[in-house]
Amino acid sequence: MTRSAVKPGTETVGLISPGDMGHVVGGVLTAKGHRVLTLLRGRSALTRERAERSGMQDAGSLENLVDSCNVVLSIMPPENALMFARDTVAAMAAVGAMPLFVDCNAISPATTRAIDGLLETVDAPFLKVGIIGPPPRPGAETRFYASGPGLNRIAFLDGDGISLRPMGDDITRAAAIKMCYAGLTKGKMTLHTAVLLAGEMLGVGEELQAEFASSQKADWDLMTARVPFYACDAGRWAGEMDEISQTFENVGVTPNLHRGAADVFRFLDSTPLSAETRESADRSRTLDLTLDIYAQVLKHRNAAK
Repeated sequence: MTRSAVKPGTETVGLISPGDMGHVVGGVLTAKGHRVLTLLRGRSALTRERAERSGMQDAGSLENLVDSCNVVLSIMPPENALMFARDTVAAMAAVGAMPLFVDCNAISPATTRAIDGLLETVDAPFLKVGIIGPPPRPGAETRFYASGPGLNRIAFLDGDGISLRPMGDDITRAAAIKMCYAGLTKGKMTLHTAVLLAGEMLGVGEELQAEFASSQKADWDLMTARVPFYACDAGRWAGEMDEISQTFENVGVTPNLHRGAADVFRFLDSTPLSAETRESADRSRTLDLTLDIYAQVLKHRNAAK
């Protein structure tokens, strides 16, 4: 694998990993003519299928990927971001190649600075991207807020469902907007879930839902459409809430709202519905059936105390 295989005007991009967001981004890049490498050793059949669907190629090892790529995109659960950056720095030092490293994860400004410090030890360039919105798809844009020096180096990401939005040279700005935005959107997800589940446990679920449907229609519509499927992503979203808590605490805002949100996501991740993925989720499952499943888990947990 060599960079000489890249056609003029295109990039060889390492993308870790081909998950819900990553494989769609990888597909956008391959459709533009870029070469996209990933790592599939030890990955699930679903991950392998996603990579194949998106035209991504297995680099075999992190050292091969680093040595072959112009740019490395890190798109993964936030709790893995720092360790992956550390492993990538070790691979860069081993092969003597320093591609641009772009962290695209839901991490705090503090974690961003820690990654920046790691890349500085090998004098490798670093940019931060905060992704807002669902994976790119026809008719909807996914916003890639980007910060750090030399943003022109990722101009190739813009277009075909990805809207690249530069935020200047301060490396933490893209992390900050992601933390604040997700603090609202995913914080609201856990609030919706918690009040519905509490109503179910207190025996007023039917009346509460009728009141929401009557007087809080906007929230009710979101509850019925989305609460049944949050468990698919709850495990990785819990780590995101931890990063938001750290971000808020560091600027003097209470971290407790999103510590509670992390608890809600970890509870959802402990239920049978967490075995589903976005692709395998039972889209016919109703809110009432979902709440019944959650309530049974909670009753069993309460009885065990």
